[in-house]
Amino acid sequence: MPDKGPSRLIGEQTFPDIARRVTARSVLCLPFGSVEQHGPHLPLNTDAVLAEEFTRRILARWGEALDLWQLPALAIGLAREHEWAPGTLSLSVEGMTALVHDLGRTIARALPTRNLAIVNCHGGNRGILDALILDLAADYDLNVCVLHPTVWAEGMESTLAPDIHGGKVETSLMLAAAPHLVRMQRLGDVKPPAADKVGQVILDPAVSWPWTSDDERIASMGVIGDAKAASAAFGERLFAHAVEKAGGALKALAER
Repeated sequence: MPDKGPSRLIGEQTFPDIARRVTARSVLCLPFGSVEQHGPHLPLNTDAVLAEEFTRRILARWGEALDLWQLPALAIGLAREHEWAPGTLSLSVEGMTALVHDLGRTIARALPTRNLAIVNCHGGNRGILDALILDLAADYDLNVCVLHPTVWAEGMESTLAPDIHGGKVETSLMLAAAPHLVRMQRLGDVKPPAADKVGQVILDPAVSWPWTSDDERIASMGVIGDAKAASAAFGERLFAHAVEKAGGALKALAER
């Protein structure tokens, strides 16, 4: 059987391929998601699906120019705010810290490059990753950054309601990436959240509160946003915008 065409998935290489194809200037891209409730209309693995899809599209756009390589995805993150819902899987803070440290250690040992971009699509992962990348740099000499592509996407969001979880942005992205997994007909009585309450509980930069997505002050059936306004066309625009933004961040990483 003839060899398949060139792939930029680390998991599809043989060990001689790694030494031959991956170099010190290569950039590793790690999709990082979550398995958690996303309302009645989106699957538990929404963040994992989007992390892999963003990474796939980033590699399709920038892979050759920036020598990008995709690592196997991490599907489970820190999702304590959704643990009220059946099916939500969450690491502990201690578990995620150990996981990321072990990952940094094995990347530094096993691969020819120290350049790592984590492509994170779960907001609950952000705080701990912001802290842990300092460890990855100091303890394993990794040149690392975290991309949050859904934040670039949220910058294009056009509704007045806060779009935090399972709303217009994530639903549109899923309609573009995996429409067979979206159950729009199940939205029923889901309503956009009260902007003032979301602003106070989640978005206030001066005060941090523990919050959960079953709090009826800020969420409706686990949704914080206007999912009914979603469309596949808007999702494609969000993907394109974020992928272009990612190119600038990855270039900056390579130049460090």
